[in-house]
Amino acid sequence: MKPPPLRMPLLCLGLIALAALAACEKTKPSAPPAPKVGFVKVQTQNVPLTRQLVGRLSPYYSANVTARVSGVLLRRVYTEGSQVQQGQLLFQIDPTFYKTQLDNDLALMAQDQATYINDKVTAQRNRTLLPVGSVSQQTVDNSDAAERSALAKVKADEATVESAKVNLAYTRVTSPITGIAGQQLVTQGAVVGSSTSDAGSSGTLLTTVQTIDPVYVNFTISAAELVTLRQAQTSGSVALSQQNHTSVQISLPNGSQYSSVGTLDFSDVAVNATTGAVNLRAVVANREHVLLPGMYVTLTANFGQQNNVILVPQQALQRDTIGAYLLTVGPDNKAVRKDVVADDSDGNNWIITKGLNDGDQVIVSGLQSAREGQPVDPSAWQPPAAASAAAAASAPAVAAAGKAQ
Repeated sequence: MKPPPLRMPLLCLGLIALAALAACEKTKPSAPPAPKVGFVKVQTQNVPLTRQLVGRLSPYYSANVTARVSGVLLRRVYTEGSQVQQGQLLFQIDPTFYKTQLDNDLALMAQDQATYINDKVTAQRNRTLLPVGSVSQQTVDNSDAAERSALAKVKADEATVESAKVNLAYTRVTSPITGIAGQQLVTQGAVVGSSTSDAGSSGTLLTTVQTIDPVYVNFTISAAELVTLRQAQTSGSVALSQQNHTSVQISLPNGSQYSSVGTLDFSDVAVNATTGAVNLRAVVANREHVLLPGMYVTLTANFGQQNNVILVPQQALQRDTIGAYLLTVGPDNKAVRKDVVADDSDGNNWIITKGLNDGDQVIVSGLQSAREGQPVDPSAWQPPAAASAAAAASAPAVAAAGKAQ
């Protein structure tokens, strides 16, 4: 009996299919390795509460030197741009008229004093003669009135003489404060004057004297920023109202740092309605007169410190529609998302106030490959500067090993 003709071909086809399936299983690709990431282990700490601002310098004292009497300016006595003392003579105005006026007032006072002495003697004599009936009561009253009138006139003359002395003294224009005397604004031979009106007295401006040691640094901070600073100051932080604890470090226009540190001495209690900012002022020593009034400087104002915050490198922070977040390495080496609050920075780091705990391993490098919930291959991250220093330190050793081979 003959076997079925198609049994052998079907068996061959089955064997071929099994071989092909086995080959496919052998060539199936394996799972990709976990991406390499660098992490930093974070700890809570206290960081300075600082702000980078722009300020303008102004003198500690500034006084306008003006003419308080009219006349011809005879000469300038001081050296422009030099240090002058309070009361030092700066200008001389022609005193001839005022000296003559004083002499005239002195002469009138002497005449009235003589009249007063005469009236006084007459009044005393009449009061002596009244009891014996040699003079009438009316005569005594008249002599007493004449004495009082003469005395009043002498008092008025004394006031006039004092006024004349003051005007004569005003011809010597002196420095009202100790400081640097500026450029002369009126030349010799010019007529200077003084006027008085309902708005007050004004005179010809001759120069300005400024005290620039110490010097003021005026700057502003927005009301919103000020509120943020106050909210950031927790218990134990230096309060903004304690002005003597708020330091200011100045950077000069050429980028160098000024040697002396200033102290905040004024904080306005109102917000400027036009700019929405609050005016602040610091005072800083200026013994060598490096800082000049009108100069713009950059400054770092230290308003205290933030307590119990965490610093993370700026490249570690990411943002999406939900807000700021970080990827951390979980216990099973999987990337874990943590939403955080990061509203401020300190140098190259973000200040994290909420969302992280001590010991969290924050992923800094390799974020392009890391995915939330996926495994990662973590290793300690080093800042670029530290990595460069380590490479430089190891270079001589590698070179020496190469030579030895």
